[in-house]
Amino acid sequence: MSASTEKRALITGASSGIGKATALAFAAAGIHVALVSRDLEKLTAVAQNAIFAGVEAKAYALDLAKLEQVKEEISAIAADFGPIDILVNNAGMGYTADLSETPLSDWQRVIDLNLTSVFQCIQGILPMMRDRQQGTIINVASIAGKQVFPGWGAYCVSKFGLMALSKTLAAEERERGIRVTAICPGSVNTPIWDTDTVSVNFDRSAMLTPEIVAQSILQTALLPEQAVIEELTLVASAGTL
Repeated sequence: MSASTEKRALITGASSGIGKATALAFAAAGIHVALVSRDLEKLTAVAQNAIFAGVEAKAYALDLAKLEQVKEEISAIAADFGPIDILVNNAGMGYTADLSETPLSDWQRVIDLNLTSVFQCIQGILPMMRDRQQGTIINVASIAGKQVFPGWGAYCVSKFGLMALSKTLAAEERERGIRVTAICPGSVNTPIWDTDTVSVNFDRSAMLTPEIVAQSILQTALLPEQAVIEELTLVASAGTL
C-alpha cells in the first residue's frame, strides 16, 4: 500500500475473536490499526503482532460499557492515532435467557454494550469523517439481527437495533461520502461461548472462524470508494447457524 493510499482503522473489541483477527488481517494488508478493548495486556500483544507485519499499531484500554466516556475517549484516540478511515465496531457480548427471566439490569447491559456503545463510537468518529468527506464504518452485527432465536431475546433485540442503526446511518451519510456496512455472521467460534452470560452447547468445530469473518470485513473495507456493501450475511457452508 503506497503512502498516498495508506489507511488507518480503529477496531473495538480487538483483544480476541473477530476483533483480533480483523486487526491482524488489516495489518497484513498494510492498514494501520488503533486497537480498543478493556484488556490492555491482550491488546498490547495483538498490537505487537500487527507491528511485526509492518504497520503502525497502538493499544488503547477503554471500557465501552461506561457509556458516558465513550464518545469523548474515541475522539481522543482518533486525535492521537491520526485520521480514521475505517471504523470497525466489533465489541459486544452474548447473552442467553428467556425474556420472561431476563432481569432489567441484564437487559440494559446487553443493549448498552451491543448497541448504545456503537452509537457513541460512531458519534466520536463521524465529525472527522464528515470533515474529510470520506470514511467507512463497519458494524459487526449478527444473524441474530435478521432472525430471532428463542432464549436469545435481549441479544436479538440489540442486534436488530444495530441493523436499524446501520441502515439509518447509511442513508444519512451516503451523500457525504461515508459508507456504512452491517456484517451479519452466523455462529463464530470465539470466546463469547465461554462467557458466563452464555449457556448453550453447540458444535463449535462447525462454526465460522474469526479469520473468515475478518477477511470479509477486510474485503468490504477495501472496496473502491464508489461502491459499498451495505449488508453482508455470512454463514458456515456446513449449514450451522
